[in-house]
Amino acid sequence: MAQNEGILSQDFLDKYKNKQPKWGFNGLGYIVYKRTYARLKDDNTTEEWHETVARCVQGAQKLGAGYTKKEAEKIYDYVFNLKCNFAGRMLWQLGTSTVDRFGANSLLNCWFASMKEPKAFLFLFENLMLGGGVGYSIRREDVHELPRIKKDVEIVHKPKKDADFIIPDSREGWVKLLENVLNAFFETGKSFSYSTILIRGAGEKIEGFGGKASGPAILVEGIEKICKVFKDREGKKLRSLDVLDICNIIGSVVVAGNVRRSAEIALGDPDDVLYLRAKNWGSGNVPNWRAMSNNTLYVDDYSHLMEEFWKNGYEINKKTGFANGEPYGFFNLPLSRKYGRLKDGLMKNTEIYPTKVDNVVGTNPCGEISLSDYECCNLCELYLNNIESQKELNECAKLLYKAQKAIAGLPFLHDETNAIVHKNMRLGLGVTGICQSMHKISWLDECYEELRKFDKQWSEQKGWPESIKLTTVKPSGTLSLLAGSTPGVHPAYSKYYFRTVRMSSSDQLVQICRDLGYKTEFLLNFDGSENRDTVVVYFPCETPDGAILAKDMGVIKQLEMVKILQENWSDNAVSVTAYYSPEELDELKGWLKDNYKNSIKSVSFLLRQEHGFKQAPYQEIDEKDYDKAKSKVKPLSKINISGDTLDGIECEGGACPIR
Repeated sequence: MAQNEGILSQDFLDKYKNKQPKWGFNGLGYIVYKRTYARLKDDNTTEEWHETVARCVQGAQKLGAGYTKKEAEKIYDYVFNLKCNFAGRMLWQLGTSTVDRFGANSLLNCWFASMKEPKAFLFLFENLMLGGGVGYSIRREDVHELPRIKKDVEIVHKPKKDADFIIPDSREGWVKLLENVLNAFFETGKSFSYSTILIRGAGEKIEGFGGKASGPAILVEGIEKICKVFKDREGKKLRSLDVLDICNIIGSVVVAGNVRRSAEIALGDPDDVLYLRAKNWGSGNVPNWRAMSNNTLYVDDYSHLMEEFWKNGYEINKKTGFANGEPYGFFNLPLSRKYGRLKDGLMKNTEIYPTKVDNVVGTNPCGEISLSDYECCNLCELYLNNIESQKELNECAKLLYKAQKAIAGLPFLHDETNAIVHKNMRLGLGVTGICQSMHKISWLDECYEELRKFDKQWSEQKGWPESIKLTTVKPSGTLSLLAGSTPGVHPAYSKYYFRTVRMSSSDQLVQICRDLGYKTEFLLNFDGSENRDTVVVYFPCETPDGAILAKDMGVIKQLEMVKILQENWSDNAVSVTAYYSPEELDELKGWLKDNYKNSIKSVSFLLRQEHGFKQAPYQEIDEKDYDKAKSKVKPLSKINISGDTLDGIECEGGACPIR
């Protein structure tokens, strides 16, 4: 859509043409915007912010947001000045032809599926390839429904024209190959050969979602690994660990060469010891592909946790000084089903919600939206730190809601998704910058009440079902960087720190960042090897005055803040990775024992210092090191980039990708 067409006039847009918003963190926000959300234009340069916002507002209107001229101009101004924002995925896709091809799948980030039928693997693969993140259940009760593995199946790569299956050079072709593999091992027991002669070579351009092709080698390698998992279980059923590995290998295929990013969250049983040990990196025998998923447990009550749980990721190894592995999160399924906002009580006892129970079965990769099978997230963001009044907050919420609701009514690629999304019309309007805006938290209750009333009126007017849930708090990694916000409900990591950002080695921004004076290095894998496809850039950051720092907000205070937001704002969930120190572990266990069951829908934890992660997103430095790093950085006013579109992720720690 041309930016001088539609509900925003050219005279209105010209007022913003030579302006920039107040980008966050010494200009890091602008670099992240250009790297992640600015699309390539016909003149072979990427958009500036005023153009991106125009594309998005016009695109939302085209899809049925129903803005009046005054409302369109207001939401444009709010988004331009970073008081609120569309989801990262929407920033990338709204107003593009890709929406016409893929429908709502091109605009929404995250999905969920229980891995209890073969088509769930295909659903995961396809949505990861479209840039979404997928949560999936590997509970025993789900995995056990998968068929027993057939014996003596051989899948052979045969790069010739006479193979049994020649893979078309398309997303659908890659998914079809996986379907044939699953069918062979689960149903027919028949071997076959396949050919990759039609698949474009590495480095060739990908239309639509952007990036460059990885070539066929990563697909062949991934299929070989998946086949090995199956053959190791011949005549038996897959275990949860096997399903985890297959899903992680699929994710590694998608991620290949940083063409796209993958986000997965696996949800398993709290007494599944093999699963609990799956990311114990200290054991030395964990395959790299298991880094593809965040791992979480179905925990209804603290008493469900085994002692084994605390040995993997939480307790410190005395020899290394770091945790043995990666800490798993918790997902509270009963609380997610029975409650919206906690202050409203059981859904069955209130008229606020359109149904009496929310039949969710899992959660998205960031944990802020609980979902039914094949359902998806639908997110937007409010920058509480930049919003100046209750009226402004309410207006931002309603205007973003209109875009979200219209997108929820669009068609999806999968029939199962159409059925559940069009029934629930689930939305997730998020808030970030909370720990900079403690005096504004009281505004959220009124905003929620107004949004509920508006949903009832607008849904009736448009002939849509009311939304089962409306609000959330997401991690908000990248989007918060744009506006200088503390991410979601999290405190600022420290007063001074390096914020690491991962970029594909082929991105032009890598050299731009080097020329500007930022420190760069190649990504290190968990096994210590170097991944030269990805570059990590270190941005020196200073937390704005008035923000709460992690060192001043112990883990219990963080969890109490989650309770407040779950009580008064989020009817979905509050995503949090709560920082803790080793000396707080006993206190943490006690708090969870007393509070978790009735107060927390999802939660994960991370040792603030002793986590052992290389190139972590946040790395504390002192003022001297900050000044030294900042002094090396040249001033930045505008970046002109031509060539390839840029790739990126939306949420904290690589959780939810934007495309």
